[in-house]
Amino acid sequence: MAWYIARRLLQMIPVFFGATLLIYFLIWKVTGGSVTALAGQRTLTPALEAQLKAQYGLDKPFWWQYLHYLKGIVTLDFGTSYSGRPVREVLARAFPITFRLALLAVFFEAVFGIAFGVVAGLRKGGWFDSTMLVLSLLVIAMPIFVIGFLAQFLFGVTWHLAPVTVGSDVSIPRLVMPALVLASLSFAYVLRLTRNSVAENKDADFVRTATAKGLPRRRVVVVHILRNSLIPVVTFVGADLGALMGGAIVTEGIFNIPGVGGTLYQAVVRGEAPTVVSFVTALIVIFLLSNLIVDLLYAVLDPRIRYA
Repeated sequence: MAWYIARRLLQMIPVFFGATLLIYFLIWKVTGGSVTALAGQRTLTPALEAQLKAQYGLDKPFWWQYLHYLKGIVTLDFGTSYSGRPVREVLARAFPITFRLALLAVFFEAVFGIAFGVVAGLRKGGWFDSTMLVLSLLVIAMPIFVIGFLAQFLFGVTWHLAPVTVGSDVSIPRLVMPALVLASLSFAYVLRLTRNSVAENKDADFVRTATAKGLPRRRVVVVHILRNSLIPVVTFVGADLGALMGGAIVTEGIFNIPGVGGTLYQAVVRGEAPTVVSFVTALIVIFLLSNLIVDLLYAVLDPRIRYA
């Protein structure tokens, strides 16, 4: 197991450097070393523009800027945003909020998606299975902003069961409805993945053998059917954590959540290259770590990987 973890960590190193190099190069090509975003509606004089470029290191060649950026990652010094605040402070303020929201969304999609998918798969062709298939297809067909505004209107305005917006109070109870909205699309996919895997495995030879041996129905379902059905589901859920954090911009905008989405959007609009690159790098790290956890869960679910 230790060698398996070490190998996966070594494989993550070139992925990290390749992804950060690509992102930094794209941002560098788009901005072109421009500091016009600092001026707003005013016109920069050549002397002031040269001073600002020297201050932010934009007068240096690309390779120097990238190496300086990697040094900042190692020392946790991500530079200064165009608003004058250290990017590290912006990250420390926005990321915990979005990470909490994304974890809550992953919890909802995993628990409800797997639970409903197992019941639908075991009762394939029944009324519950048909209802879940139609419901999941409806959720997949609806844009996330439509689900968000509908949840706001029903649960916030009409029934007064949840706050309409979150604002500065980002406690767990106030994040429940945004997390449910954020998890809605992933919930539909997890439900369908689980349902299809369970429906396929429940008729497999090893399940019939376990049933013929007289094992209790609950043990057959949990140990034999569910365990073998969770591998594709775990793959999706693990990779979805990074996707939810990066894709939370719409949900955070609807519910006025001061997280990564809104901050990253404003940084892109203002052309703040240090903030954009640092945020995307943090998302890359989270995505790689979540995939490492998925790989470790593979070894738990499939003994062949652990023994290999």
